[in-house]
Amino acid sequence: MTMSQEKPNFKASKLLLLVHLLALLVIAHGKLPPEVSNDLNAPAFYILGDSSVDCGDNTLFYPLIHSSLSLYSCNGSDSTLIPHLLAEKMGMPNILPFYSQNGSIDGILKGLNFGSAQATIMNPSSQSYQSVNQQLRQVFDSMQLLQLQLSQETALHFIRSSIFYLSFGKDDYIDLYQRNASGAAKPNYSDQEFSHVLANQMIHVIRNLYDMNVRRMICMGILPLGCTPRMLLDRYNSNSKGGEEDDDGRGCVEEINAQVSEYNKMLHEQIAMLRTELPDAQIVFCDVYQGIRKIINNPEHYGFEDVKSACCGLGMYGAAIGCLSKDTACEQDTSHVWWDLYNPTKAVNSLLADSAWSGSPLSRICRPTTIQELLSTASPSHPIPT
Repeated sequence: MTMSQEKPNFKASKLLLLVHLLALLVIAHGKLPPEVSNDLNAPAFYILGDSSVDCGDNTLFYPLIHSSLSLYSCNGSDSTLIPHLLAEKMGMPNILPFYSQNGSIDGILKGLNFGSAQATIMNPSSQSYQSVNQQLRQVFDSMQLLQLQLSQETALHFIRSSIFYLSFGKDDYIDLYQRNASGAAKPNYSDQEFSHVLANQMIHVIRNLYDMNVRRMICMGILPLGCTPRMLLDRYNSNSKGGEEDDDGRGCVEEINAQVSEYNKMLHEQIAMLRTELPDAQIVFCDVYQGIRKIINNPEHYGFEDVKSACCGLGMYGAAIGCLSKDTACEQDTSHVWWDLYNPTKAVNSLLADSAWSGSPLSRICRPTTIQELLSTASPSHPIPT
């Protein structure tokens, strides 16, 4: 699987084979190839998640399954999203989508984005083409290939040293709210039970990765969905008085935010317990909810003007129709908190990424350590199981 399907000339073939073998030898001796070398003790970065990690590049038939959302859910590309901004800080700026790589050892060694827009933890409506379970299977297959191509010791060290980024749940809630709005059948859970089921499933995902020898994980909470333009529009339409704002005057739908907060709280608590149970696991929880709420509550301090309306979209709050063309976007997206129906602008994501990385300007986004501190510490090292 490591050989190219093309047929270059004989000299070029020998050169490519020699380079590839040398790269594997270097890795086998505990060093990294120059293109992924850094001072942060992490050879690769792997991303799993939903629309918070993928703009549609890694989602098959994206325009078809996203007809009710935005065709351009990101301003530019995946590089505007938090995990890719973090990858740049790690010295790994080009994390390829899973479906764009050729399944070779070289592609896997550089890190992959398994995430897919509209991926869900659960799948009540059967609309997701890339659920968390599908992504776990792809990770498992990729790690198996590493162990087949490298020595067991090298593969184990590589996997345990790499960073795995998890961001799920957002599209589960969006799916739930869309079903509620359309009158479709709802899950047999109360709001609190739904949050707990999702959090429990995410802990199951972390355990699955741990069983694959993954030891270093970043787990993201869900942003304040009740403050997104589409939720504000739905509340406006459902209220005969034209919508009600919360006490801080920012217009967030606190009923929805309370559900998301319950999920974040539950996940954070369970991850804390998991760190005690699995002492060799390094798991960081990042609370993007609190970060965005700080921005919304004091937008001028962070350089924002509009905390309600989407930069790209049509209708009230820019949320009646999603972003169908980037040509319809506002001129200054840096002044907006929201890019489209549910997604922040790059300016917001950059603030969150900076804060997750260093703890500033938004303090304590990630706990118990910053991402920079996580990567600066030595990776777990344990004997190979017999």
